[in-house]
Amino acid sequence: MGHFADRLLEAVERKQSHVVVGLDPDYDLLPPEIREAHAREAYDSMESMKAACFREFLESLLQCLREDVVAVKPQIAYFEALGAPGYELYEDVVSLSRDLGYVVIADVKRGDIGSTAEAYARAHLDLAGADAVTVNPYFGTDGLEPFFLRAREEGKGVFVLVKTSNPSSSELQDVALSSGEPLYRRVAALVSDWGREAVGARGYSSIGAVVGGTHPAQGAELRVAMPGVPLLVPGYGAQGAQAADLAGLFDSRGTGAVVNSARAILYAFRKQPGVAWQDAARREAQEMRVALWKAAGRG
Repeated sequence: MGHFADRLLEAVERKQSHVVVGLDPDYDLLPPEIREAHAREAYDSMESMKAACFREFLESLLQCLREDVVAVKPQIAYFEALGAPGYELYEDVVSLSRDLGYVVIADVKRGDIGSTAEAYARAHLDLAGADAVTVNPYFGTDGLEPFFLRAREEGKGVFVLVKTSNPSSSELQDVALSSGEPLYRRVAALVSDWGREAVGARGYSSIGAVVGGTHPAQGAELRVAMPGVPLLVPGYGAQGAQAADLAGLFDSRGTGAVVNSARAILYAFRKQPGVAWQDAARREAQEMRVALWKAAGRG
């Protein structure tokens, strides 16, 4: 399988793209033709019908974005909300995405005591087969070690929440410690330490950090504080971050970060009347790819 960060950054170079697409399927936002077609079919439950809609939508989306998108980030909550049909779809989407050449980052934000963390790691990295997962560091090292073990020994990746994109993140993440530094800086230091034994040939660790693009000044600060840590950057598009805001999250070579957008790409057709939804999504992804490549100093 090879080293996770090496695979991710190789894909960035090959596709000349920093784009990650969040797979956040929302039934109410799907193209009307998909909802209407499946509404005429017989299903044993509403959840099964919605899962079938999501399957058609996501399979087509994955086919049309493969040239411009480096990675996909399925958000587990949207699949879990449909029960068994949704989780089956999640596993199928992970498998198809990998078959199509995407790096798959499962957005599961797990974190718990050691034995439970081991079960989470097995579920998402071993059985579902994702390349990487997002994790919550609140339990400390022993709640994350099962994920780190797979990063060091099995070519998997881990993205630790450090400074998230939501407005209320400051309630906890910006709290000043006795040293005077904010909590997110302490977490960043831990992430750097955790990743020292998992550095690949390209100089980056397989243990990365989630750093929201909605906080560009703090993001640039964290880029300097974590020089060998790959950044997963949410908040682009619908949450307000734009490409120019993110220049400071790339390293001096214009790499080291990938940027996620979900709704702005998935549902781009809603702002482009008369354009097929696949074409609208592809156009949005292409524009994002070009804008980010330029912001990284490479366009």
